Amino acid sequence: MGPHPAVAAIRLAVRRVLHDVLTEFHRHADHDRPADAARRPAHAARSRYAEAGAAGRQTLPERPDPPLVLVACSGGADSMALASALAFEARKLDVRAGGITVDHNLQPGSGLRAAEVVTRLTAMDLDPVEAVAVHVGREGGPEAAARDARYAALDAAAERHGAAAVLLGHTRDDQAETVLLGLARGSGIRSLSGMAAASGPAGRYRRPFLQLDRQAVRKACLVQSLPVWDDPHNIDPAYTRSRLRHEGLPALEKALGKGVVEALARTAQLSRDDADALDTWAAQAELSVRDETGRLECAKLYVLPPAVRRRVLRRALIEAGAPAGSLFARHLEEVDRLITGWRGQRAINLPGRVEAMRQGGRLVIRQS
Repeated sequence: MGPHPAVAAIRLAVRRVLHDVLTEFHRHADHDRPADAARRPAHAARSRYAEAGAAGRQTLPERPDPPLVLVACSGGADSMALASALAFEARKLDVRAGGITVDHNLQPGSGLRAAEVVTRLTAMDLDPVEAVAVHVGREGGPEAAARDARYAALDAAAERHGAAAVLLGHTRDDQAETVLLGLARGSGIRSLSGMAAASGPAGRYRRPFLQLDRQAVRKACLVQSLPVWDDPHNIDPAYTRSRLRHEGLPALEKALGKGVVEALARTAQLSRDDADALDTWAAQAELSVRDETGRLECAKLYVLPPAVRRRVLRRALIEAGAPAGSLFARHLEEVDRLITGWRGQRAINLPGRVEAMRQGGRLVIRQS
């Protein structure tokens, strides 16, 4: 008799991601090997190793250690299910598995909770396992500040341990919430694309559960008798995502019927495909709208489709020093009017002490 369907589903999702990680790892390892060793058949390589051993010396580089994959685990149902699936699948594949839990220091007893998570992950035979305490600032609001501190800690842990990937337990429900939050902000198609299955430096962060709903993941914990911690912040109406989860989405399902979460997740994927295509178009178009000195020509920008033109402008603003996270739609609209509604406007001040102005038919973007 096989595992419960929910357990089988989470294991399959993790197995697929681990296969991707292994494929990329071996591709890079083969690229780094000497050309003659990369071309040499496996049996020839074994023979060379045998000869080297007989001669008491080694002529070929040692095989690299298996890649390390870390799971980011808060102790909640999503990340505990992810940790259990990683521990199970890693034993069957040539993968090392470890775990990281981040203590945000936002609740009484958070250090004790982190220590308990470390104990549970260690009991799963994950190694290395560690808890990392962070200081959460105030910039961008409590949710954004906690997220920034968490990712900074995970980035540092991945670098410290040389991890090939960090698994995150975001589910299809989380994706639906992210799409709705992006829609409410009016941030455009990129915001509607939600969370990517792989993101971060070199695709470091992987989200195996984006096609699984939260109920199935919690069921997997229940049937495996995995203890889980329910973060009280997740039901605190002071937090926007919590209100959306417990009030907004249920209201939408009541009004529109079941299937809203699946439809929003599908919207995220379609939006991501469109946004990626537009980004590629903009990168190619940028080469054709600059003069011989590299300055942007307003006439050539004007004839581009608005979605492409604004992407070119955004790339130029970021290149000049404007922080990507501080550039909003209103900033791009003001700069775009220098192209489409020129009436002698003055320079526009932007985040990062960047200014944009129109001079002699060129768009000049620089730090003030």
